[in-house]
Amino acid sequence: MTDLAKPVGLSPDDVLEVVRPPVKLFRNLTSKIALVPMMATVIFVFIGCTLWTIFYSLTTSRVLPASDPLGKDFDGFNQYIRLFESPRWQISIHNLAVYGIFSLVFVFAIGFLLAVLMDQKIRFENTLRTIFLYPFALSLVITGLVWQWALNPAFGLQKSIRGLGWASFAFDWVANRQMVVYTLVIAGVWQGTGLVMALMLAGLRGIDDEIWKASRVDGIPKWRTYAFIVVPMMRPVFVTALVIVASGIVRTYDLVIAMTGGGPGLSSQFPTIYIYEFMFVSNLSQGLAASTVLLVTVAVVVVPWAFFEFGRRRTQ
Repeated sequence: MTDLAKPVGLSPDDVLEVVRPPVKLFRNLTSKIALVPMMATVIFVFIGCTLWTIFYSLTTSRVLPASDPLGKDFDGFNQYIRLFESPRWQISIHNLAVYGIFSLVFVFAIGFLLAVLMDQKIRFENTLRTIFLYPFALSLVITGLVWQWALNPAFGLQKSIRGLGWASFAFDWVANRQMVVYTLVIAGVWQGTGLVMALMLAGLRGIDDEIWKASRVDGIPKWRTYAFIVVPMMRPVFVTALVIVASGIVRTYDLVIAMTGGGPGLSSQFPTIYIYEFMFVSNLSQGLAASTVLLVTVAVVVVPWAFFEFGRRRTQ
């Protein structure tokens, strides 16, 4: 270092103090202060309510406990034992699994195919995109009512086709205990496909045109380009769509209430209906136990994925 470059009147220790980076705690202090309300909400509302739910699921209270939960109201894990022994809860979990698997498969398959179609620069693209997105703009209550009317054997699809002369046609799934859950799949896929299509189309439009030019020069078929190049590059889009759709599936309530009411009988019960009716109608602690089980089930899937996804990014 030349004499001109040396700080005037500063010792070597002073120079080190000047160039030393600021303490990490005070970096971006304004941003950290702005995060305080959100962090307080997370801690006191989300985490606090979660702990409250778990704590009171260990009681016998049918309403908010009036006495000490660690006293006579404390019931251990008996509410969870009753929950898993309940035929209604078993039906609810089975229906959620069937609805979730079929909805995810069809929503992603149809949504991706529609996005590929839209990506071909077809005519009336804006009009078609609006049409496909329109069901997602409707509330699930309206979606459920529309499909309830459309599939009602008395005046819906079955009645219309029989009126055309095909007297033997039968499509009474909405009144069939074995098939009613698949009518919910139909309505759910109709309502959610447009969103997945829009997300996939945005991902496809982000693919560099040079990739398509290179694949055409090399003579690679289009389907191989999509399968082995485009789809892996769209992994973040697929993950985002999966999280959005899966969270909607777990929270399915209003579609079922509007379309089937949980019937016929208990054949279209879902965990959210079970939780709501027990928490607000008959047995608070049983409903809290059911909601805790649902929370743990989701956490078992989401937490390992989050560690894998963000942990890998941090190490790269």
